[in-house]
Amino acid sequence: MNSKISFLVLSLLIPGSGICREQEKITPGQKQKLEQLKKEVSEELTKNLLSYWSSRMVDNANGGFYGRIDGNNKVYPEAEKGGILNARILWTYSSAYRVLGDTSYLRLATRAKDYILASFLDKQYGGAYFSLKADGTPSNTRKQVYTNAFFIYGLAEYSRATGDKEALAEAMKIFDALEKYAADKEYGGYYEVFSQEWQRLRERMIGESSEKDEKTMNTSLHVMEAYANLYRVARDNIVRDRLRDLIEIFLDKIIDKKTSHLICFMDRQWNGTSTVDSYGHDIESSWLLLEAAKLLEDKKLTERVEAAGLKIANAAAEGIQPDGGMLTEKNYATGEIRVRRSWWEQAETVVGYLNAFELSGDESYLDKSLKCWEYTKKYFIDKKNGGWFSNVSESGIPGGDKGGFWICPYHNGRMCMEVIERVNTK
Repeated sequence: MNSKISFLVLSLLIPGSGICREQEKITPGQKQKLEQLKKEVSEELTKNLLSYWSSRMVDNANGGFYGRIDGNNKVYPEAEKGGILNARILWTYSSAYRVLGDTSYLRLATRAKDYILASFLDKQYGGAYFSLKADGTPSNTRKQVYTNAFFIYGLAEYSRATGDKEALAEAMKIFDALEKYAADKEYGGYYEVFSQEWQRLRERMIGESSEKDEKTMNTSLHVMEAYANLYRVARDNIVRDRLRDLIEIFLDKIIDKKTSHLICFMDRQWNGTSTVDSYGHDIESSWLLLEAAKLLEDKKLTERVEAAGLKIANAAAEGIQPDGGMLTEKNYATGEIRVRRSWWEQAETVVGYLNAFELSGDESYLDKSLKCWEYTKKYFIDKKNGGWFSNVSESGIPGGDKGGFWICPYHNGRMCMEVIERVNTK
């Protein structure tokens, strides 16, 4: 159960506990805005986003899903099939079935699960491959921790939605592999990349710039996200303890004490090695940290995360532009700003500031969420041909693929489902 915005009070429900903590009453105007937001994202999810992926990305020749579709809706049947893409497809359709109850989503979630179990999981060494060839044979057999975290996330969500024990068991096996091979037992957290046989590699796969970059915020965030979902379903004590460790690492090591931005890259002992503020990751972490903390049902920890989450949301607001859109990042040492905007940070901005509104009752957060949604509708959603563009230029020109290794219906689909679950119209 997610947090809910009630139209009598602003409420937060601690997942699985049934405990409701009343916040401030919301106004009729706020109620109307929230109802309209829920209506719009519900239509977007069912009539555009999921239908686009359902109709265009299923690979009936080789199984699973195609690896790429470009901005002109051209499918590339011979493209490699990324692990991140397939794990996120599994999560998205599993969650859509859980939230909406449409069995067509269950069929695609099961298709994704069966394909992952048959082709992506390494039955000899454990864990999951980074990518497959179009025919389903292994291509890049490296074990990237980031990728494996998403397989945990998706398999746990399928089990959550269906009660499937096989998916949960496979998620636990990947968890065990990460804890055995990838965890830094001395300083905490997780290393990044390994060979098929789980020998550590020093490759730079998610933006690392030097040998000093041994820990990343991005991997830490998504391992935490995955462990939270796994714990939600499995209620395993070891998973719980590792989840707590990750939350505390964020509070103590990854959140910059001076600025409340996240430190993107760190050495093994968690000393910062980068000078980049990633606004999308900031706002995404502000609500994912709270979701994870609530699952532990620890009042003091939850209160620490709530306070930190609002500070992070305030810091991330530096990236919001007058049109409502969210920038990607800024190098605070050089002043250089990446002006091209991506689909995923817009989706996380809508959720993150809705979450901040729930926490605080401050309408300025709700305004940020709604304004970003308006910007997203205008520039990222392809109203003519369907789907979402993956990036938009500074002047508002859309571009990029609509599906690929990193581009999928996960951030935007999750945004829609978070709004649906949070806004209680009863």
